[in-house]
Amino acid sequence: MKKLLLVIDMQNDFIDGALGTKEAEKILPAVVQKAENFDGDVIFTRDTHFENYMETQEGKNLPVPHCVRGTTGWELAPELERLRVERNAPVFDKLTFGCKELPAYLAESYPEGLESAELIGVCTDICVISNALLLKAYLPETPIAVDASCCAGVTPASHANALNAMAACQIDILDGDCPEA
Repeated sequence: MKKLLLVIDMQNDFIDGALGTKEAEKILPAVVQKAENFDGDVIFTRDTHFENYMETQEGKNLPVPHCVRGTTGWELAPELERLRVERNAPVFDKLTFGCKELPAYLAESYPEGLESAELIGVCTDICVISNALLLKAYLPETPIAVDASCCAGVTPASHANALNAMAACQIDILDGDCPEA
């Protein structure tokens, strides 16, 4: 059985672009290091929107265009894109907070199951928590963990709230040197 690392939405717009934060900038080196050294498979996700973003429900609730397909903001951070190519790691362009295609992909790619799955990335309080809970629902007996030191939320408070919510749902919170805690 394999270990899996999911790198959630480490895109330019979430690091130093339209929705970037100093916390996301701060975790980037740790995310790169963890992905480089991970002893298992790595999968990346990209938040993906289109020119009609402002007409969508998300656009009405968060009126900041971001991660529009084909823009620089939509791309993974260059260090992570290089690593993705080197590892020949899959990338999922997800149109919702949770990656709806992930459970079917995991069932097909890992018919024997997974030893564990770990999530890192942004935003802890939106897409990381959505994907962690999605995995927990589809893989209830697989240990699921989130490395807090490699995650950043919209705000430090919402990051902490999301970590607490995930812990309550039996997702292991690895609390290395969390830059936001």
